[in-house]
Amino acid sequence: MARFDRPLLLHRRALLRGALTLAGGLAAGNAAFAQSAAFERWVERFRAEAVRRGVSEATYDRVMGHVKPDTAVYELQRKQPEFTEEMWQYINRRCSDWRVITGKERAKEYAGVLARVEREFGVDRYVLLGLWGMESSYGDVIDNPKYMRPIIPALAALAYGEPRRRRYWEAELINALKIIDRGWAQPSGMIGSWAGAMGHTQWMPEVWLNMGVDFDRDGRINPFGKPDDALAGTARYLVERGRWRRGEAWGCEVTVPAGGHRLADNRTMRSYATWHGHGVRRADGEAFHRPNDNVKLWIPVSGGPAFLVGQNFRAVYSYNPSASYSLALVHLGDLVRGDGDFRQKFPGGERIPTIDEVKEIQRRLNERGFKTDGIDGRTGSDTVRAIGAFQKSVGMKPDGYAGLKLLERLRQP
Repeated sequence: MARFDRPLLLHRRALLRGALTLAGGLAAGNAAFAQSAAFERWVERFRAEAVRRGVSEATYDRVMGHVKPDTAVYELQRKQPEFTEEMWQYINRRCSDWRVITGKERAKEYAGVLARVEREFGVDRYVLLGLWGMESSYGDVIDNPKYMRPIIPALAALAYGEPRRRRYWEAELINALKIIDRGWAQPSGMIGSWAGAMGHTQWMPEVWLNMGVDFDRDGRINPFGKPDDALAGTARYLVERGRWRRGEAWGCEVTVPAGGHRLADNRTMRSYATWHGHGVRRADGEAFHRPNDNVKLWIPVSGGPAFLVGQNFRAVYSYNPSASYSLALVHLGDLVRGDGDFRQKFPGGERIPTIDEVKEIQRRLNERGFKTDGIDGRTGSDTVRAIGAFQKSVGMKPDGYAGLKLLERLRQP
């Protein structure tokens, strides 16, 4: 090709790239328009189902008439945790120094409410404090846009575009609309997780609608604002759906005699007295407080602490069916009560770092260019990501855990 033809060729290529870009933009725009039109058709079709199941036409039209689906929830649903945790790490993070200290403050601040809930429902106030701390850091994150989003657009997107559990998402969207219908909330005030859990104790709309309690007697049930309704409704959930037993403990840590580990099938229920006959003892050396209550022997990690757990541990498990979650929750409640840490440590485990140690971790990470979004002694998502990035950079296992081994490494030059 002659030299003087090159500018013309470049010009043509630029025109072609521009045309392709324009075509791609038009295609994307057309796809977005088609998706929008399809969603609007779904909204119109779903109207009859919502009205049939108890939502007023006026509420449906007002709320759903202009809703835009929050399609970001699809990725959030598919996204797997970036870091995996050992059980001891999971428990240490949820039973952090900050949560224990703050839990003790909340126990004093809301002593009257907690005593009334305990009296009326029979649920141990410290289990409720553990649950409150686990679910929302005692209400600290319930409206934080970093973690929460408007739930009506989220549930609408899931009901419209998530085929695997469509009936579930449709039902929760209708439950949310019923809450609005009853005048308990406005759409703008219904802020929660990508899946629709809201408030101090992270209720799904169905729980709000059917388990909620107007405990402060203001004429509506509200899991936001004052924690009264949230704590009472959650206690009701544990009693009615978890079959909580008044007066029973969740269980306790125990020591097991040589050879007794074979009895830890996490299934066979025996009384504390019977377990005592098999040589099982409370780890703190005290006598079993209610020897006739039935419990089972559970050793979650070989070589780690052993527990006798009863029906009230199962009640907690019903709130979130995860063994790690349930054990962390009841342990947090016990720590807030003033009990000590587990006597037997998990294999490879560390003690829970203090607030000052976590702050030092955050400070040293920031000094090295790994930003934690503050130095507050709390291991939020930004701190976890910063830790993981630092660990990768120095060849450590990238588990994102703010522990003592990490602090020791950060202290090295």
